Amino acid sequence: MALVKAGVLILDCAEPEKLAEFYKELLEGEQTHASANLVEIQGADGVRLAFRRDVNATPPSWPRPENSLQVHLDFLVEDLDEAERRVVGLGGRPIEARDTAGPYEERGYSDPAGHSFTLRMVPNRAPKQG
Repeated sequence: MALVKAGVLILDCAEPEKLAEFYKELLEGEQTHASANLVEIQGADGVRLAFRRDVNATPPSWPRPENSLQVHLDFLVEDLDEAERRVVGLGGRPIEARDTAGPYEERGYSDPAGHSFTLRMVPNRAPKQG
């Protein structure tokens, strides 16, 4: 039996209710817990995130070096354009950053509280024809 059964990534923010709503909608999930200072959600695919109230929270400034990257989330998507429309419609913002080298097409964003995350294309796993 595993000692640790599940993990929850917790983001500090000034307004956990609002940030939880953003990610709940983005991940097509549900709220699983709420208290005065913490809101937890579970996405449709099982990912668990929580948002803890910190009235002194300041948004990361990534990719700038001052107050830079504190945490970074990657979400796999099948259609980058559709996912981007959803992110922007929910209040997220594109981040201008250098292209990341690698085999995946990806785009960077910040959530309404300023945390950075990436939408990354699901790699095509179909066998090559020919």
